[in-house]
Amino acid sequence: MSNSLNWQAENGIVTFSGDLDRETLLPFWNKRQQILTPDIQVLDVANLDRVDSAGLALLIHILDESAQRNQMLKLAGMTGKLQTLAALYNLQQIIEPYLVSPTDMV
Repeated sequence: MSNSLNWQAENGIVTFSGDLDRETLLPFWNKRQQILTPDIQVLDVANLDRVDSAGLALLIHILDESAQRNQMLKLAGMTGKLQTLAALYNLQQIIEPYLVSPTDMV
């Protein structure tokens, strides 16, 4: 059984915690346009315990969607496990332009 996905939007950063997987992503997906307002600049995934391929797909879709709106979100806190998952799907080049280190965050 999956844990829940939690998020908090504050100071231009959406910080995620818990699990981002096919069982938990729907509430965020349904509220994403309300959460990802123009002042949001960074998605911080460092506190996620688990991300599956559906969660990774959601992150990539959100980054792409923001780029199409000229919002250009950044992704911070990529864990080793998440980097490995991205590598397994050969997505490093897609994610790389969005990556930001925690010291460069807003």
